[in-house]
Parts: sequence; structure tokens; C-alpha cells
Amino acid sequence: MGGAGVLLLLLLAGLGVGEAWRPPKGKCPLSCSCSKDSALCEVSVWSAPSHCMPVCVTTPTWAGVGGSRGTLEKLLSYLLASLFTSNSFSVIEDDAFAGLSHLQYLFIEDNEIGSISKNALRGLRSLTHLSLANNHLETLPRFLFRGLETLTHVDLRGNPFQCDCRVLWLLQWIPTVNASVGTGACAGPAALAHMQLRHVDPKTFKCRAIELSWFQTVGESALGVEAFSYQEEPYIVLAQPFAGRCLILAWDYSLQRFRQEEELSAPSVVSCKPLVLGPRLFVLAARLWGGSQLWARPGPDLRLAPLQVLAPRRLLRPNDAELLWLDGQPCFVVADASKAGSTTLLCRDGPGFYPRQSLHAWHRDTDVEALELDGRPHLLLASASQRPVLFHWFGGRFERRTDIPEAEDVYATRHFQAGGDVFLCLTRYIGDSMVMRWDGSMFRLLQKLPSRGAHVFQPLLIAKDQLAILGSDFAFSQVFHLEPDKGLLEPLQELGPPAIVAPRAFAHITMAGRRFLFAACFKGPTQIYQHHELDLSA
Repeated sequence: MGGAGVLLLLLLAGLGVGEAWRPPKGKCPLSCSCSKDSALCEVSVWSAPSHCMPVCVTTPTWAGVGGSRGTLEKLLSYLLASLFTSNSFSVIEDDAFAGLSHLQYLFIEDNEIGSISKNALRGLRSLTHLSLANNHLETLPRFLFRGLETLTHVDLRGNPFQCDCRVLWLLQWIPTVNASVGTGACAGPAALAHMQLRHVDPKTFKCRAIELSWFQTVGESALGVEAFSYQEEPYIVLAQPFAGRCLILAWDYSLQRFRQEEELSAPSVVSCKPLVLGPRLFVLAARLWGGSQLWARPGPDLRLAPLQVLAPRRLLRPNDAELLWLDGQPCFVVADASKAGSTTLLCRDGPGFYPRQSLHAWHRDTDVEALELDGRPHLLLASASQRPVLFHWFGGRFERRTDIPEAEDVYATRHFQAGGDVFLCLTRYIGDSMVMRWDGSMFRLLQKLPSRGAHVFQPLLIAKDQLAILGSDFAFSQVFHLEPDKGLLEPLQELGPPAIVAPRAFAHITMAGRRFLFAACFKGPTQIYQHHELDLSA
């Protein structure tokens, strides 16, 4: 700071063993006391550029010390100790101590320093004692002490540290260094006020956050979206009823975007469900009219082609389809929403898939969810006429086990696992959507979430984050995050912009080390968002 009043004490060492320092031409600078091997100087006035601390020694003009500029620079190059106390300095910027490679003691105490740059101490490779005591520092930048391997004493006491994510790195650094560190007490937040900083448990802080930001738009509306891996490459398939197709997307490594890979003709399609069996790829296209079809690709060098029309007399109005494995064989289960239809289980038999069981006739099922409970396959059917019904696999067929109490008007269900428990997300178009947990015999209510116009409440495990997205036809879709300590879903963010319009399904995919979320929308294009991890301690 230009013109600030400063008391600066300079202790200079000899050049080396057996080589004493001597002032040029035998002259000792004014305001210094010189001996054969050292000089002690007192500077009462400092004049330096306004952006510098008084220790920016590359370009400042000295006042109060007689002698030539060269004499002073020679002195500074062998400086061992420096003391700055009771001044009005507020900032220490990068390379403030450049050229002081021999400095061992640096005391910047009782000032008004509120900010220090992460490279402020760069180059002080001989520093052993550092004090920043009694300033206005609420935090310290990460990597401030990088390269200071010779430190033995650090004094940070008397600063109003805010004990939050910004000091996490400091708490993690203290046990790793061979130095005595005086930290003082926390000034905030209120829950930690007056606690000694060194006694704060780093696990107290939750310094990792996530966000979903828009990445790409895929034209045409969609009712469903599924991720799958084929020949070690991830893919996405969209059910696009108005375009009349199942659209397969792949990653374009040159453009770093998703591109169209292949499309299957499927007018009025509501679900495109992929199945990979070694080199073979199957896609079930469940259609409202014209019959549901199974497409197949015998090998990686071939195109998908129609293989089979699926149960034309049973699948009258499909609304959802799921894949499951029963007794080692792949099966599809298709929920049928027609008045005279029934949900149908189709299992592989020879080259195709054929009906094995009809379920829940006359109930106009809107959704089917395959899950495992107590080590056995289960199906959960949601319908427009009754509460969701749970079936379990017993004796080579599905038998009714129980229903879900207090769950009227449920449009769809999706499950997830966390901490050894099985949870269920129940979507309600009118009223509150719900989260339930399996207690060994029944799903019990755990949480209610306000929802209006919801057709999808879908859990997704992205990296290590258990998310759940509650879509809405009339408001912003809300992303929730499961808090492990509470076992409850907590709001994370609204999805957008751009806002998604009438979402019907979500899926995620990992590609080239990046994680993406697909949102299939009935009244707008499919939107793709990228999942980001944020380090709040940085």
C-alpha cells in the first residue's frame, strides 16, 4: 500500500560458510546496523505500488533507508527474517515475496489482511516460521503452503475463520505436515463458533455438490428412453410415437455429441425395450396400434430387422414394458391399459418370445415394475382401477402377494436400492407422490412430495449420487438427492433451462468419462443434461 507506515526489521545472513557479507565500498545503509556478517535495518516509511504488499521487492522505491538500490537488493537477496506488524495492509497478492529464497522467518501480524492469494508465498523454499496471526482472514486458499516443505511453525491464531468447506483442505493438511500449527477458534458458523479449528471433524462438512446442466437437444417428442451397452459401446434408444420410430443414438467422438445411429419403423410406439444377448441385439417395440414387434440384430455388422409380431391377440393397448430374468431366461412383461386386455409375460422360447402368463386381467394397467425382494423376482402393477398390486415368482408363475395400502391413484412405480434397503417411488398425477420402503412384508410410507401433473417419478443412480426426478406437466421438474444420513430425498435443483415439457421418462448414460441425463418429453424435444460434480472446498 503506497505511503503506509511500516516497521520493517531486516536480518541479513552471510553469503555462505566462511564468506562474510560486507556492504559495498564499506558503507552501511542509513538506518541499518551492520556487523561483519549481518545487518539489522529499520524502515519507517514504505512507498510501493498500490497493488503490492510492502514486501514486493522487485520494483518498489524505498524511503527511510539510505544507500543505493543495488545495495538494498543485495541486502534483500540474503534476508533471513521479516516482520510486519500493526499496519493497514488488507491483501497479499501472488509472488509478494519473490526473490527472498533465503527467508526463514516471516511474521505478518496484527494487520487488516482479509485476503491472501494462493501463490503469495511462492518461492520461500527456506521458510521455517510463518505467522499470519491476528488478521482478518476468514479462510485460506488451497495450496497456500505448497512448496514450503521446510515449515516447522505456523501461527494462524486470532483470525475470524469461518469453519465451513473453505477450510476443509486446511483441516486435512494439518495432520500431514511435520509442523506445529496454531489455528485458533472458529468465528462461525454459529454451530461451531468458539470451537478450536483443529478439533473440528472434517466429516462435519459436506463439500461435494452436483448439478445438471443442459448439453444437447434431440428433436421430436418421446414417450420412453432406455440406455444399453452393445459390443462395449453405450447407446440410447428413444420411443418416438409421432415420428413413428425407435431411434438409437450413439456418441460421435469427433463432434463430442450424440448422433443418430439407427432407427426402427414403429408407428404409435410407447416403449422401445433393448435386450443384449452376446452378439445379438433385440428391441421390443410396444405399439398402441398395428401390433407390437420384436426386432433383432444377429451380429454387430448387421442392421436391426423385424423378427416377430408379439402376441397380437393379447397386447391390445400396451402402456409400458420391462425386461426381467426368470429361471435364467430373459422375459419381457408388457402392461396393457385396454379394458379387455391383460398384462402379459413373454419369455424366450427358441428364436422368439412367446406368452407365458397373463396377469391382472380387466384392470387397465398403466405401469409394470420388475424388482427383486427377499431374493425372489417380483412384479408391481399399477392400474387405473385399484391400488398397486405386488406379485412374486412362485412355482414357475407369478402369484399375487399383497397390495400397497394408502396408495390410491398411482400412475407408475419405480424402485431403487440404497443402504441395503429397497425403496419405491410412486407417481401420482393428482395429489402427493410418495416414497416407500420395504419392511420385509410390505412397502411402508416414508415420505410425501407435492406433485401436480406428474407422470414420472424416476430414481437414477448417477456415479455415486442417488437421485430421483419428479416430472410435471404444469411446473418445473424437480431433482431430488437422497441424503444418506436422513434416508430422505432432499431437493437438489429444478431441471432446466431449457425447461422440459411434459416429461415421461429419464435415463442416464456414461460416455467418454462424462455422465449424461436424457429427459424424454411428450410435448417437446428430448433434452440432454450433463452431470457435474462440484468441489465446494476449492
